Amino acid sequence: MMKRILIVDDEKNIRLSLSNFLKVEGYETIESEDGEEAIKLLDREDIDIVILDLFMPGLDGMEALKIMKQRHENIPVIMLTAHGNTERAVQAIKHGAYDFLDKPPNTDKMLVAIYNALDMKQLREEKNELESLSYGKEKLIGESTLMKELYQQIERVAPLNTRVLIVGESGTGKELVALAIHKKSKRKERRFIKVNCAAIPSELFESEFFGHEKGSFTGAISKKIGKFEKADGGTLFLDEVGDIPLHLQPKILRAIQYGEIQRIGSDKEIYVDVRIIAATNRDLQKAVSENKFREDLFYRLNVFPISVPPLREHKEDILPLTNHFVNQIAVENNFKSPSIDDSAINALMNYDYPGNIRELRNILERVLILSSSETISDSHITSVIGIKHDDEHYGDDLKGKVLSTEKKVIEETLEKYNWNISKAAKHLGLERSHLYKKMNKLNIKRQR
Repeated sequence: MMKRILIVDDEKNIRLSLSNFLKVEGYETIESEDGEEAIKLLDREDIDIVILDLFMPGLDGMEALKIMKQRHENIPVIMLTAHGNTERAVQAIKHGAYDFLDKPPNTDKMLVAIYNALDMKQLREEKNELESLSYGKEKLIGESTLMKELYQQIERVAPLNTRVLIVGESGTGKELVALAIHKKSKRKERRFIKVNCAAIPSELFESEFFGHEKGSFTGAISKKIGKFEKADGGTLFLDEVGDIPLHLQPKILRAIQYGEIQRIGSDKEIYVDVRIIAATNRDLQKAVSENKFREDLFYRLNVFPISVPPLREHKEDILPLTNHFVNQIAVENNFKSPSIDDSAINALMNYDYPGNIRELRNILERVLILSSSETISDSHITSVIGIKHDDEHYGDDLKGKVLSTEKKVIEETLEKYNWNISKAAKHLGLERSHLYKKMNKLNIKRQR
């Protein structure tokens, strides 16, 4: 893939000569005449390296360099100056410049500097990816029967190119499952590109996935490489896949089915070799029946479904998860790691975690911040979780009466369906996770 170089210089002839020379050498170039515009371009476009003039009107090269390194630490910057100022060169290097060349630059030295800078950038990216694929701060933890079944599914599907659909509630660790599959696959040395489909504005979806050509729409001042191209040879993880707009789904389907994409503003077909792993906390089959998700796309994604269990269904893993999180949080915040007594574990086991593993970690982090004790007990846990006691009176005002009525309706519905959560939630018109939250809030428990 052609590397993109941002050339920043207030002298038009310098920009033009450098741009023409680098294009001949096989690079794609973008030009900017001042530091402020260059920073905006760097924020918006995919840039591999910056060539930056030191002395410019307005925001000069040194100030622009500082901002660039704060926002885009891994993008190398080569500084140019006609002044040969050694002191300024040393200062620029201290602020993160990769190299410093006199103007007009010697073409051989320029090419060597660019080659070495790009090589260093690639090594850093590979290192960062390897660190992230070792799960960084998080990893799959648990030895329960459900977790062992999950590990077996990962081992079975990882070596294949089969598409995987990971389903589960928020906070269960769906991304970690996707990472584990990639790490154990034949593509493990290539890129793992994550797309949070729920976080992309509707009008930017197509550009984010497929990229665009310069001038293809207002604001497209240079070419952009989309997620499918970036993931070529590796894995593309579509998180919250149920949030892909319906009008874009046919293009996603074609890209998955034929391995072909088109950038916005181009008629050229680009072939990509990408493994798709998708994840959702939605009921996609229900979305299909409601015409909110394409049936053909659902079947393309759902070749090998993996269900990640909610924490309340494998509570035996709360103890190892708690030990892991407490030690992790203590290290991150320079705390002394406290011990966890049995009463604290029992309190944790008696909670149902509508937010799942993510909520467990958040609870433990709050407990460690609020407590200075060397031992965590049940009182520390319940003060954070806010567990209420039986026979709680909600008051005689309107709010209290509403809560009392809501509790009574939920309890009666649960009894009607023999405490089958799924059937009760459906009858009440709630998601299962929402019903669990209400049951916890209202202290609704089945009497044994």
